[in-house]
Amino acid sequence: MAVAAGRPVTTWAAASEALWSVPGELTVRNVVRVAVGGYGLRVRLTNAFGRRAVTFGRVCVGVWRAGAALEPGTNRGVTFGGGCSVTLAPGATVLSDPVERYVRAWQRLAVSIYLRGECDTLTGRNRATAPSDPPSAAPLLSAPPPNGWEPTVSPAYRSLPGDHAADEGDGAYTEEVAIWHWLDALTVVTSEPVRVVAALGDSLTTGVGSETGHGWADLLAHRVAPGVGVVNEGVSGGKVLAAGTGRPAERRLAEEVLTKPGIDTVILAAGVNDLGAGARAEDLIAAYRRIVATAHAAGVRVVGATITPFAGAEFHTSEGERARQAVNAFVREGGVFDGLADFDAALRDPADPGRLLPRHDCGDHLHPSAAGHHAMAAAIDLPSLTSQTG
Repeated sequence: MAVAAGRPVTTWAAASEALWSVPGELTVRNVVRVAVGGYGLRVRLTNAFGRRAVTFGRVCVGVWRAGAALEPGTNRGVTFGGGCSVTLAPGATVLSDPVERYVRAWQRLAVSIYLRGECDTLTGRNRATAPSDPPSAAPLLSAPPPNGWEPTVSPAYRSLPGDHAADEGDGAYTEEVAIWHWLDALTVVTSEPVRVVAALGDSLTTGVGSETGHGWADLLAHRVAPGVGVVNEGVSGGKVLAAGTGRPAERRLAEEVLTKPGIDTVILAAGVNDLGAGARAEDLIAAYRRIVATAHAAGVRVVGATITPFAGAEFHTSEGERARQAVNAFVREGGVFDGLADFDAALRDPADPGRLLPRHDCGDHLHPSAAGHHAMAAAIDLPSLTSQTG
């Protein structure tokens, strides 16, 4: 059910991956777009995959303006237990004290983190995107966006050495990167009841293949009604049954998604990488059952997404196609999920159902094009995202 007014809710979130190291003694400015408005903004940081402790000497949050620059007068220091710095042990996550700021729905914020000392393994989200807003007259996602819809802004900027978290200008920030660094979630307290939907998936969910940078989860956020937010928990290369750069989907649900407040519906859109690695249909179906049971025990609904065609992709096999058909039959007819997102039906070529329709194929026969991502977003039944848990 919807989160009541006055309760904390997740307004932005990202999956965690184990990435490469970054140089020490620098500041990273992460640019994000929040889903729902509220007050009492809190920042959640993670060292989930670090092999040693990391210290953040200063963290600030401001309203994004352009590039790495902030709107003047908006940058605020973030504290943790009253202190300006915080040290995270390996595997640890920390939630900040509230920041005295009201956040508007769809507002772009910049979270600047000064890394004091060194970092061995960065915990972040690779292939991060910060899509621009669509024009107000955008059509209902049945076609690619019109000309003039800017694709993205850079999701993060790295600085010259030193603490530049409090800077509102962009002079110290010299490198643009498509990675969010250590940022796990943002939460707010809402003045009105809201609902939050988490997209739990793989590289298709992160938006890979869309030349505009707008993946289906970003586009879905523009379809949902006011008072409903969408957060993207996709991770490139993600699997259900095994770890990749991130945890398996079962662990991500339990350790990442369900630990973030206010998420009441999950769209499960993962499995193609498992099939490409030779997973059996029965093992994937059993995992889906466990995921739904875990979510239901927490009062969270799960919408099941069918696995999209991937004939012609590098890891496609006839066995994988048979398994895909079996898994999709379960998603549609197994009676386990609370709703259906039939991405397979939205993207397949009627003349060759094991393949993506050419206009929905970005060219690698696995990831959807911009038109394909639009078709996926349009295929989701909106009432299934907000119905009561059965």
